[in-house]
This record gives sequence, C-alpha cells and structure tokens, in this order.
Amino acid sequence: MPGTPAAFDRRAALKAKSRKAILDAADRLMRERRSTGFSVDELAAAADVSRRTVFNHFDSLEAVVTAAAGRMLVDIVDAMEAEAAARPGESATVLGDLAAAGSADHLVPTVAYLIEVLGGMEQAPSERGAVLMQRAIALFTAQISAVITRRHPRVPERQAAFLVAAFSGGLLGLVEHWAAATGGTDTPASRRTWNDLLAELVEVLREPTD
Repeated sequence: MPGTPAAFDRRAALKAKSRKAILDAADRLMRERRSTGFSVDELAAAADVSRRTVFNHFDSLEAVVTAAAGRMLVDIVDAMEAEAAARPGESATVLGDLAAAGSADHLVPTVAYLIEVLGGMEQAPSERGAVLMQRAIALFTAQISAVITRRHPRVPERQAAFLVAAFSGGLLGLVEHWAAATGGTDTPASRRTWNDLLAELVEVLREPTD
C-alpha cells in the first residue's frame, strides 16, 4: 500500500538515488569541462533523469553546483574523522581537529580545483565564483560541526559552535589570501603558503583549554 513504511522507504531510496545521480553527473561535467558551463538539460541527460527531476531536488543549477562542490569538501571532513578514529589513543582539541581538517594536504587539491572550475577567488575574483565558494564552505562548516560534536561531547555545544564558525570564516579569508599569493594552484610551494596561513589562523583562534 502507498502509505506503508516499506513504500515510504522505497520512495526515499529512489529520491536519494536520483539526487546522487544528479550530483555525480554534475561532478563529471565539471571535471570534463573544467567549468560549470553546462545547462540543466545537459545535466539531466548526463544523470539520466528528467529536467523536472533535477528541479524536484534543486532550486537552480547554481544549487546543484554548490552541492557538488560542497560534497567534495564534506568528503574531506569524513576522511579526517576516519583518520582521527584510527588513532583513538591520541587526545585532540577542537581547534586541533579543525586545523587537521584544514591542512594543505587535505584542502589545497580540492580548493585549487574549485577555484579553476568556479572561476573565482583569484586576483580579481568573479562575484559568482566567490559566492559559490562561500556556499561550499558553508556545507563544509555544517559537516565539521557535526564531527566536532561527536568527537568532543564534553565541550559546551555553544562554545564548539562559536569556534567552528570562527574557523570557517577565517578559512574563507585564508582561501582569498592564499589564492592572491599563489594564483590558486596546487604546488609544493603553494601548500607551504597555505599551511603558513593556517598556522596564523590557528594562532589567532587558539583556545586556552578544551
């Protein structure tokens, strides 16, 4: 019957499957074209869904691009959490976890790619590219907030939330300074510059206790 839990679960699974197909297709098109220069019709064809299905999941093509970019950053947070879980004997602070997630080895490859694809954050950043990067980092912030809550249950929730928000705001500024200094490319020298800027950010935000 349509109203049964099993039917609801099937609909939810199909919805999740089509949303993933759309994001996977957007990711493929972005990598193939090194830009976001594709239409909704092209995206729908690549995802093997209808145009209407795309809009059932996303308000606009910009929303699809933002979600696809944000998913790349969210994957980095998931990897950081897995790495931390593999070292259960090590104690870490909230800020230490944030710094680990924001390290050059984790973020520079993806950020450099997004700068190229989104077309912003260079010496004269495009407004669209800057806004899309900001939205992607907002998704990164939401994911890392959940990770911090799980990893540091004894830290007051509001204190942790303030620190995550401050770090993420600083991270967006870090991206701007880093791109201006390095051209936004992934090289050994640009990774060193990133980590130098990250160390400055951590020092500004350093917490006295955890």
